[in-house]
Amino acid sequence: MPRNVVLITADQWRGDCLSAAGHPVVRTPYLDQLAGRGARFEKAYSAVPSCIPARAALHTGLAQTSHRRTGYRDGVPWEYPVTLASEFGRHGYQTRAIGKLHAFPERNRIGFDEVTLHDGYLHAARDRRVDPRFHDDYLSWLERQPGERAGADYADTGLDCNSVVARPWARAERLHPTNWVVTEAIDFLYRRDVTSPFLLHLSFHRPHPPYDPPAWAFEQFLRAPFSEPVVGDWADALAHWRDDSRADANYASYDAETAHRARAGYYGHMAHIDQQINRFLTALAEFGLGDDTWVCFTSDHGEMLGEHRLWRKAYPYEGSARVPLLLAGPSGALPRGGVVSSALAELRDVMPTLLECAGLPVPDGLDGYSLLPAARGEPLPSPRPWLHGEHALFGESMQWLTDGCEKYVWFSGSGREQLFDLVSDPQERYDLDPSHPASVARWRTRLTSELTGRPEGYVTDGALRPGRAPLEVLPEGLENVPVSISPSGA
Repeated sequence: MPRNVVLITADQWRGDCLSAAGHPVVRTPYLDQLAGRGARFEKAYSAVPSCIPARAALHTGLAQTSHRRTGYRDGVPWEYPVTLASEFGRHGYQTRAIGKLHAFPERNRIGFDEVTLHDGYLHAARDRRVDPRFHDDYLSWLERQPGERAGADYADTGLDCNSVVARPWARAERLHPTNWVVTEAIDFLYRRDVTSPFLLHLSFHRPHPPYDPPAWAFEQFLRAPFSEPVVGDWADALAHWRDDSRADANYASYDAETAHRARAGYYGHMAHIDQQINRFLTALAEFGLGDDTWVCFTSDHGEMLGEHRLWRKAYPYEGSARVPLLLAGPSGALPRGGVVSSALAELRDVMPTLLECAGLPVPDGLDGYSLLPAARGEPLPSPRPWLHGEHALFGESMQWLTDGCEKYVWFSGSGREQLFDLVSDPQERYDLDPSHPASVARWRTRLTSELTGRPEGYVTDGALRPGRAPLEVLPEGLENVPVSISPSGA
């Protein structure tokens, strides 16, 4: 009998922000419980860590050179013939997405039978001259609630959608976008076609700013001790990005109170989402579906949260690029007690993993592979030797490679290189580049193989060439065939 599948995603959730992962402040008891009956992947990454390219990988099973998103750009049509939802639908599944998709046009269903949208403050669509019903179902729903008015807006508080300014949610908690996603999901369980299995995608906009969790969630972390974020010995090299005058800066040194409130807002969103996920899973069990459903939880990217004086996302560093990835199955499907896997995973792997979980064929041409063997505690048949990631930002591309133990970074504008030992230095405090020339040369050769043939001209005459402008969207028909290099000898 086909199994139901629930994919739960958060927006901007760091990979280390689970109490099961040992975070010193965040408490996520219900996600921990989910991991305890399945698997937690501690080396999961978003190769292009911002909303749109990350979701392209998640929904297509493709790497960035195949889905062509190597930076953040709104307004580019999604024209992928094969998606996660289309494959499930092709095999008879009822498919529904609730919350954030961040596709274009906004009502593009990307293969789902039905979508109910809330992408947050979507700059490309927020136009007072356009009826929000075209692109935001939550906003339309909010206007209709008792005590609200026509024109009611979740942005009434004035909080910015990318800033560090934080305050508690001003409305009743049931009206929060996080609660709304679960309310809509439970409604789907009532109205679904019981003759078909389902793929249900719950996509929370938070913990992405605005930092406005319910007061109980905000205040519990506001009472936590002040802490200084980690600042690496290399952070001053990015000081040309610094702008302390902006509340949504990429690089800034904010006063301690502002930074502390931002962390309280961020962590508060996580505590809120954790409880709402439990609300949904409880309802799933009450419908008699708890033992017949696969559940996967992940995020599109992380948040630097002031580490190395960086905020927001798009960077190659762990706070930005590493994401949580949990997989739990029906009774008996995975080992009891929970598996913690060190397999090198990426968002492109979610689609083939969930297809295999459901017993469906994985289409040819995907760049990702199924992580189900690793979730069972078994070795992967052909694990990737390293992961290539990148993101265009501030006129250059930050290119990076990791095997889960080391990380190499190359800036396409300046040619600056970095090397981190993730085993002894998981917070990337120390740049080993100057003292480890042989290791840097080995990783440089690997990156050269990944970038050979790219239209930006990152590689000429067999060597990396700085000073090349990045492309946020690669042209169609790109043929990028990396030089074959052995993992041990490169």
